[in-house]
Amino acid sequence: MQERTSINPKTKVFALIGNPVSHSMSPAIHNAAFMELNIDSLYVAFQVEDVKSAMAGMRALDNFKGMSVTIPHKIEVMQYVDEIPDVDRHIGSINTVVKEEGKLIGFNTDGPGALKAIVDAGVELAGKKVLMLGAGGAARAIAFTLAKQGGIDELVLLDINEDFLNNLTEDLRNGTEATITPGMLNPAAIEEHMGSADLIVNCTPVGMHPKEDASLVPEALFRPGQVVFDVVYNPLETKLLRQARAKGLTVIQGVEMFINQAILQFERFAGADAPEELMRNVVMEKLSS
Repeated sequence: MQERTSINPKTKVFALIGNPVSHSMSPAIHNAAFMELNIDSLYVAFQVEDVKSAMAGMRALDNFKGMSVTIPHKIEVMQYVDEIPDVDRHIGSINTVVKEEGKLIGFNTDGPGALKAIVDAGVELAGKKVLMLGAGGAARAIAFTLAKQGGIDELVLLDINEDFLNNLTEDLRNGTEATITPGMLNPAAIEEHMGSADLIVNCTPVGMHPKEDASLVPEALFRPGQVVFDVVYNPLETKLLRQARAKGLTVIQGVEMFINQAILQFERFAGADAPEELMRNVVMEKLSS
């Protein structure tokens, strides 16, 4: 891998914006890939609350060429870009912005990254019932991808934010053929749907810092044959996944989705094929330590 020797006026800058960002592996994975390919670019993480001003800064700084967008900004950031592909506009959230010919273009790599993680785990989605915890930006991308491309039969959406819940439910009902069942995220609703769910997807921050010792699903509710997917990737094994694994269930770590979506992002940032093995190794080494 190449060593970075300098940062100069021609160095392109890429960033992660979100809150929190201190846990993120994105700088490590993207910078390693840039150096491996000897690309004069730098990737940094910014904790951001004022999304509008952050996007204005990206416009103003010529060398600022792209960003990754994480919790809680994946929906709001759509207001401040110039172009969004129809498929991603329909989803209603983006996690990537690139500056091309002076325009900010937003798109989403979360959905394809999640679907690849599920398929790679050998999970058959057709005709299945999915229980999704959370209805924010990541949930939007995954929900649309599973409903449109996965052939699922029913998607149960649970969230504590009624606006997020209602908006995503309406959009999914208008844009997909799957049966959409919304509900407030609480212990009673989780218990009601766990018995019939084939795939459980946690799209909430529960399980990541500072809630590493928390899980929304009581261990007693798991049943044989279920698949549990947690989009939280740091820690590598959340309490939810540990509980599911202890029950003998198939588990999908959030790191798989993270690596997949990062590869898609990097290839758009760099205009080159991603060094996939290197990127995976960097993330797994960081998380394992």
